[in-house]
Amino acid sequence: MCARDGRRVTIRRAGARVRRSTGDLGELAQYADLLRTLSAHRIRVRYKQSVLGLAWAIVQPVSMMLIFTLVFGRIARVTTDGVPYALFAFTGLLVWSFLSTSLNNATQALVSHAQLVTKVYFPREILPLSYVAAALFDLLVGSVVLVALLAWYGRPVTWQLLFAVPVIATTAMFATALAFMLSALQVWFRDIGLVVPLVVYLWMFCTPVAYPLSAVPERYMTAFQLNPMTGIIETFRDVILRPGAPLPALPIVSTLTAVVLLPIAYGVFKRAEATMADVV
Repeated sequence: MCARDGRRVTIRRAGARVRRSTGDLGELAQYADLLRTLSAHRIRVRYKQSVLGLAWAIVQPVSMMLIFTLVFGRIARVTTDGVPYALFAFTGLLVWSFLSTSLNNATQALVSHAQLVTKVYFPREILPLSYVAAALFDLLVGSVVLVALLAWYGRPVTWQLLFAVPVIATTAMFATALAFMLSALQVWFRDIGLVVPLVVYLWMFCTPVAYPLSAVPERYMTAFQLNPMTGIIETFRDVILRPGAPLPALPIVSTLTAVVLLPIAYGVFKRAEATMADVV
């Protein structure tokens, strides 16, 4: 429709959102420049005027690796099938840090940009997506440390490392789906932002990050295998730490969860988008 001054006005209703998923994706593609700009802004702001700069992207996984190595590697003496514990822990922490950073930051994406959400129209999913993209950048920086650790421990760096890409892509899909759901819920229930860091922290210890899946008692094995992050981390380790072994298939539970959950979460987010500006 048109306003009195002749400008075109688009009215967006909640009920129409679910039926326009294809159109929503097309609209998102039109705002790709905004997504790139906001993602780059997240990265610049995070490291601007900091002494260590990009080194902060590796401080968290490296510090956790040192703590895990002391507690689980030296004190508890967790067996890792011949893999140096520091290397074993860092491969898991690298992926887990990507997920935790994405969720902890993306959950607050809409609430922390309330003035932008209420005054300017753009596809709101760009906000949580930009935080996931920034976390992916941190993972890429941390991957440099992983390669250095492989060289330090005399592990071969081969072309097989490229098979880590689909594993990371699956993780990104899963993180994006959760980011859509949590950021939308945070608009109505502010407790979500307080609960997520705690849940993510406890979730890490229910995932074979600091210990191998083989150390899990048989009676708990089914529950661990239903955890989507279990398959992701185990497959990532297989690709990185066992270059001579047959290439593992992508984990079924993790892949199905990401593929099924992402469109559902996107639909829920777009359904909530039409009214979130009135609440946030």
